[in-house]
Amino acid sequence: MAHEREIKEEQEFLDRALDALDHMRSEARALRDSAAVATMRGAGDLVERDVVMGTALQRLDQLAIGDQSLFFGRIDYLDRDDRPGDTYHVGRLAVSDGELNPLVVDWRAPVAEAFYRATGVESLGLARRRHVAIRGREVLGVEDEYFANEFGELQLPGGDERDATEEGLVDGGLALGGPGALLAALGRARTGRMADIVATIQGEQDQIIRHPLAGVLLVQGGPGTGKTAVALHRAAYLLFTHRATLERQGVLVVGPNPLFLNYIENVLPSLGESGVTLSTISGLVTNVDVRARDSEEVDRLKGDARMATLLARALRTRQRPLRQEVSIPVGRAIIVVRPEDTADIVERARRRPGNHNQRRSAVGRELAARLAARYHDRFARDDSEVGGALNELADQIRATYEFKQMLQRIWPRLSGQDLLHDLFGAPALLRVAGKGLFNDEDLTSLERPRSATLEEILWTKADAALIDEARVLLGPRKRPRSLIKPADTGVLDGVDLDSFSGDIRAAAVREAQRLAPSVTAELDEAEFVTYGHIVVDEAQDLSPMELRVLKRRDLTGSMTIVGDMGQATTASSSASWNSVLEVLEPRRAPTRVDLTVSYRTPEEVLNFAAATLRAAAVDLEPPRPVRRAGHSPIVDVVEPRDFASSLVATVRREIDAVAPGRCAVIVTSSRVGEVVRILTMGGITAVDPRDQDSKGLGADLVVLGAESANGLEFDATIVVEPADIVRRGARGDEKATPRGLRTLYVAMTRPTRRLAILSTGELPETIQ
Repeated sequence: MAHEREIKEEQEFLDRALDALDHMRSEARALRDSAAVATMRGAGDLVERDVVMGTALQRLDQLAIGDQSLFFGRIDYLDRDDRPGDTYHVGRLAVSDGELNPLVVDWRAPVAEAFYRATGVESLGLARRRHVAIRGREVLGVEDEYFANEFGELQLPGGDERDATEEGLVDGGLALGGPGALLAALGRARTGRMADIVATIQGEQDQIIRHPLAGVLLVQGGPGTGKTAVALHRAAYLLFTHRATLERQGVLVVGPNPLFLNYIENVLPSLGESGVTLSTISGLVTNVDVRARDSEEVDRLKGDARMATLLARALRTRQRPLRQEVSIPVGRAIIVVRPEDTADIVERARRRPGNHNQRRSAVGRELAARLAARYHDRFARDDSEVGGALNELADQIRATYEFKQMLQRIWPRLSGQDLLHDLFGAPALLRVAGKGLFNDEDLTSLERPRSATLEEILWTKADAALIDEARVLLGPRKRPRSLIKPADTGVLDGVDLDSFSGDIRAAAVREAQRLAPSVTAELDEAEFVTYGHIVVDEAQDLSPMELRVLKRRDLTGSMTIVGDMGQATTASSSASWNSVLEVLEPRRAPTRVDLTVSYRTPEEVLNFAAATLRAAAVDLEPPRPVRRAGHSPIVDVVEPRDFASSLVATVRREIDAVAPGRCAVIVTSSRVGEVVRILTMGGITAVDPRDQDSKGLGADLVVLGAESANGLEFDATIVVEPADIVRRGARGDEKATPRGLRTLYVAMTRPTRRLAILSTGELPETIQ
């Protein structure tokens, strides 16, 4: 009966809180509507209307929670001095009643910390923590945890001695906040999109989320530890806590690939934060369309930090004096430019500060001035107004076609794409730039045929990082171009600005500039947007050159770096977290935190995959699981001739077992299309989630390349031909590589419930 009583209690509170939320929305709508129809009599009214309208629209956006529960928890503090302790309901946003008394506190507020961090050892003054399950406008259930006071006593309401269910928990295990609510959340079928964990954040996760903004926070976490969700919730928390700063400076979230970004894109909006930029590394490099993939060896070379030196050397070879004389017509005369005329000018320009394209103007001006002086010395009849005449003559020389062609030969204006295309298309240039950095075999592998135009080049993601590096050396190719944004004119016509105070007058002018035709500068592709905080997920897979791309977007030195060295699967992955930090060069001592508890991945799967992790990364321990799935992984070895029928049967079995959940078949990337065809012919609808016309990760069954599985989760996973996966990057007769083993470890730890292995040959030694 006590359970029904508490549900009724929370239902009454929910009704009250929802009524208050509706009232807050109606007030915001009324404010919006009044601003929309307000009469504008002067410049001050324009400013006031704009502020009111912006405030109302922002408030309505914050109050829109869709079908999410308004609150999910409650904390009751211990009674003190014969006074009842305070009670707070914790939810997605703050809600107050008509007298502005708080009903629900935002989960990011300091007072809500105890909801996530209280334990039996450190109760933080709590008597009870309650998890409330809500669907729409209905309370479905409650789960209470009680904490002892300083005398070891529990303040239990009469008839409330129930224990939380432990079904599915690992015996003897870990102190969990709201184990019933956590298990319920983990037991739900996957949807193809990551959901927020705001209702079930655990203590170790909350400490990371609320870590101070300044500096670099490095989070190492194995499969299922929630590191991605924690990083996203940290971004939401920092925006809540430092809104004035971060809304101006911006927050960037970087993921490994577009598929992953699609998977996480709903998390921050569900937490009320929609102003965050999501991107891959190559997505940060503007005007570069990635349409191809490098071989693993070439990808490794292009990601090497030594490529920064190679590019700098390659650029220096493009700054060169003439080798032969050039004739430039000036009027009726011909000026001959000799190689020695350009040698000292080029050498001085190389020593000047600034980037390549910026220094080009200085080279042109100095060379034209020298030629103008020579012309004057030879042909001028007197020295009257020598300065003005020389300047005009220099301008005339610079305007000639021959001079422009010569300057392009001496000090060409280049884009990052130009430099990289020319470098990889010229073996001789590659060898000059790479001498002492790479061996001849490596340099040969970097070569590729020249294309007729830049548009024809099939750039790779490794190329994007190199182009970004080249743009730093080169700088913008041109001055910012003004763009006219059309808008209404005459906003302040007839307004006597002198009749207003200085603040109002300045605000009115700003408003007029916003509404009237305005001139804005278009960023050159070599000018980078920076951010006040950067969140990087799956950071273990970034190459040193990709990390340099990130470093250039870092405005304040505030970053959250998240990943797992045990899941480093790319050819150019960083060797260790120390090597990552060496590239990023934090401005203050970084903080490292390890997430050691796996909430998502069941014990059976982690135990099964542990041998593969130990073989791939001997210094890493798998995370500790908190739950069991009640189902051990299944390993099937079949004859090659039976592969298609066995695959269909295995997939059908797993789909039926987890329905209405979602399944993934993970295979080497070269066989994705083949597996999709086999399943389709077997009457099973399967999709490649990269296909733009498919449901993506929202499909009931997807087929993934093993290298694209990082960070994703499914109810069931079928790993096909693990022996092929562990050979990733192998040479000769190698049966397994550390990177291949890490890739297999990633593939096997994607499920939340069931894992199956299907092979037609010898299994890797780590699977027995």
